[in-house]
Amino acid sequence: MQFSTVFPLEGKACMSPVRRSSDGSRSDRVRIGDSSSLKHDRALRRMCFGARGPANSAQCVLTSDAGPDTLVVRTSFRRNYADPNEVAAVILGGGTGTQLFPLTSTRATPAVPIGGCYRLIDIPMSNCFNSGINKIFVMTQFNSASLNRHIHRTYLGGGINFTDGSVEVLAATQMPGEAAGWFQGTADAVRKFIWVLEDYYKHKAIEHILILSGDQLYRMDYMELVQKHVDDNADITLSCAPVGESRASDYGLVKFDSSGRVIQFSEKPKGADLEAMKVDTSFLNFAIDDTTKYPYIASMGVYVFKRDVLLNLLKSRYSELHDFGSEILPRALHEHNVQAYVFTDYWEDIGTIRSFFDANMALCEQVIFFRLFLNFTIKDSIISHGCFLRECTIEHSIVGVRSRLNSGCELKNTMMMGADMYETEDEIARLMSDGKVPIGVGENTKISNCIIDMNARVGRNITITNTEGVQEADRPEEGYYIRSGIVVILKNATIKDGTVI
Repeated sequence: MQFSTVFPLEGKACMSPVRRSSDGSRSDRVRIGDSSSLKHDRALRRMCFGARGPANSAQCVLTSDAGPDTLVVRTSFRRNYADPNEVAAVILGGGTGTQLFPLTSTRATPAVPIGGCYRLIDIPMSNCFNSGINKIFVMTQFNSASLNRHIHRTYLGGGINFTDGSVEVLAATQMPGEAAGWFQGTADAVRKFIWVLEDYYKHKAIEHILILSGDQLYRMDYMELVQKHVDDNADITLSCAPVGESRASDYGLVKFDSSGRVIQFSEKPKGADLEAMKVDTSFLNFAIDDTTKYPYIASMGVYVFKRDVLLNLLKSRYSELHDFGSEILPRALHEHNVQAYVFTDYWEDIGTIRSFFDANMALCEQVIFFRLFLNFTIKDSIISHGCFLRECTIEHSIVGVRSRLNSGCELKNTMMMGADMYETEDEIARLMSDGKVPIGVGENTKISNCIIDMNARVGRNITITNTEGVQEADRPEEGYYIRSGIVVILKNATIKDGTVI
């Protein structure tokens, strides 16, 4: 008979033995217990603990005298179960957002719309809530007004019951005795508000601090990450993802030993330093078809710290260092137990206009073709609520809330962020009679490979296709920029009738 896999338990004898045929090949998987075993299976495969099993686990053994369905279970129930009530999340709002300019010219990076009716901040917020984590701090410093408004309307003003939790926005400020200036890095941002966190910890039983980024697209159960952190008795745990050659130098790269302990961290290496960070990722073949395409392991910028370890690093040990990735983590791994958690699901770092555009377009790929009222043609697209569509064609595009597209419009490979308000038919008629352009897209306008920011006024008979293939251009006086070949129509901009871009 064969041994089955080893599963961590949470007070339930819920096993997943594997029955094998006489030739050793795997047959159908047999499930015993409730449906939570599915979650354990997924969590186990994502954990990276090398040759050793998780601490205080239960083993499921098929002995030599067992019948086809006989199961002998030895239990050792986990005593160090990770409690989401003991976790506080800190979401970093990012810096000036230069890489997403001009989308960040009047808003913080986490406030940039995505997927039609969401904002980037909704990704880590949703992950937190669905992980049971409801003590959340959002740190911002640049153009934070729209972010504050969105958080208030979405999470504070909508009747959400946080029970023992809260969502707080911490905007950059200057305390007496501090040098003037903005946050100097990710660690400096947390350090400047360490007094807020310490005051919070006095009244809440917080043991672990989860540091998150506000500009990524992924779905993660953070408590699986925290559970591995607890099982390993780690001081710091880094969430990591396999990446390919072309993008490896954009991230902090890690190496870890067979126990999952990080032994090397290199921030955005180039040349020979990059080559030295290659690793054998064949251990991920359960999740990736061709692991040779992903020879690097990148830090996602998602960290778990023991509370006291974080406070000591920021206040005493490395009080002069400003950034987690480039300064603190490479030093801390020599003095602390720093572990790696390998995440193999979809993850996209929204660091450029191109990656932002591609991530939005990818959201359309699984939507089936359909038609509405025989007057609209919509294919592989996302249409948000409150839109007015009149005999238009929309293909592989995202149309944001309260958007208006008039007769003859064609949108292809386009993200239209929508509008903050409606204009009535009378207001639209008056604007047009005065030679002005209403909010939305006018009649017979053709648009492709474009991002249209909020409240933009795009007139009639306009063509925006960038047929000349211009890669970079600054035309703010005309209402647009071009980044990586993508035309970006500015927020509140007006594009006059008949314009060709």
